[in-house]
Amino acid sequence: MRPELAPLMRELRGLLTGPEPRQVKAARAAAAIAEAGRYRWVGLYDVGPADIRVIGWAGPCPPTYPVFPRNQGLNGAAVGSGGPVIVQDVRQDVRYLTTFGSTRAEMIMPVRVKDGGVVGTIDVESERLQAFSNRDCDLLSACAAALAELWRGPL
Repeated sequence: MRPELAPLMRELRGLLTGPEPRQVKAARAAAAIAEAGRYRWVGLYDVGPADIRVIGWAGPCPPTYPVFPRNQGLNGAAVGSGGPVIVQDVRQDVRYLTTFGSTRAEMIMPVRVKDGGVVGTIDVESERLQAFSNRDCDLLSACAAALAELWRGPL
């Protein structure tokens, strides 16, 4: 992990220890990630046996698809592959589920538990083409590791 990410990781781990409900923790974590990465929209999702369901977000509005089948969208692609999905121009990818008509790039980072299963995702969107770099991949990978406890059981 890059040293400059340490303060954000401490903040995210600290969010998990508070008395707030899980959805509040998820929304606060999404806001912290949005600020750190300067992302327009960030969503945290649960991955269940049949569907993917938003648990918290930061941005101008809730997602258009708060629940969708586990095998759909870019989130579904990340769950299926087990790895990050980066689409630098969503207009060129038929898997994209439109949340904002102005979104041009989206990145999904799967969240794994110790047994390796994907239990959640972190979804970030940008209005710019070619918006994501290795820096974003490092940032979201570290965030997924720091927040894994959010998906391990009741908080």
